[in-house]
Amino acid sequence: MPERRTDLAVEAHEIWRESAAEETKLAGVQAREYDRENCPVTHVRILDEQGAQALGKPVGTYVTVDISALSHGEPSVFARTVRALAEELRPLLPLAPGRPALVVGLGNRDITPDAIGPLTAGHLMITRHLVQTLPDMFGQLRPVAALTPGVLGSTGVESAVIIKGVVDSVQPCAVIMVDALASRRLARVCTTVQLADTGIVPGSGVGNARAALNRETLGAPVIALGVPTVVDAATLCADIMETAGAGELDPERLRAHGGAMIVTPKDIDTHVQDIARVLGYAINMTLHEGFTVEDITDFLS
Repeated sequence: MPERRTDLAVEAHEIWRESAAEETKLAGVQAREYDRENCPVTHVRILDEQGAQALGKPVGTYVTVDISALSHGEPSVFARTVRALAEELRPLLPLAPGRPALVVGLGNRDITPDAIGPLTAGHLMITRHLVQTLPDMFGQLRPVAALTPGVLGSTGVESAVIIKGVVDSVQPCAVIMVDALASRRLARVCTTVQLADTGIVPGSGVGNARAALNRETLGAPVIALGVPTVVDAATLCADIMETAGAGELDPERLRAHGGAMIVTPKDIDTHVQDIARVLGYAINMTLHEGFTVEDITDFLS
């Protein structure tokens, strides 16, 4: 099967199934589908190295939540989506009572499709300093710190180096990474969120991979939240042509003939703002047990 660039485990599983028999079960991988707060969820577990090699992803759990209903603009959809993401995120996080958590917004704030991480940080309940200085008022809250390390081209320092320094200082029980991803299908762009307990390799989906951010490199559990905001143009072209009956095309040949481009929706700015707010609220609801959407809004205001 020609290479299809994607950061999503659910798509890697699809690619494998397309290259095998339609109903063939993949050894070392478990996959199931269900609904959470009316949001379709796909749960993929890679159990061993055989499954990891087949899908090209590390051993771990990958949960993909469909958030396409957000675009409908119904008042109840935002709260339902936040609750769905929080309920899926909570089991992945090894949260200890009273222990701090660190949220890292990866990406470049100046490039809209890559700005989800930094924008999400603007919707977080940052409490570490409040718990430390005003324990009588805020001592019941979990200490939460946030970091937006920027990108190597702007700082001259690898994100992994900056994050490791903060992790060593804060000593969090878990690190939550938020980043933009690449998808192989246009339909998943800005409509899905992937949660993974395996960490993240920033830029891997667009062929610009940086240092890995995971338990091994940071010394703390890393949970990644990613949203596909772009599609590799060659991959998209190959899928469209195959769907139209043109047969299987090699994305690498398309890239060699001027296809080395990345595609994003024309209204990406609106999508990124809306999704960043959903992610921020879901993280808040996960880290601060018992908080509702209304409580979070009151705190942030």
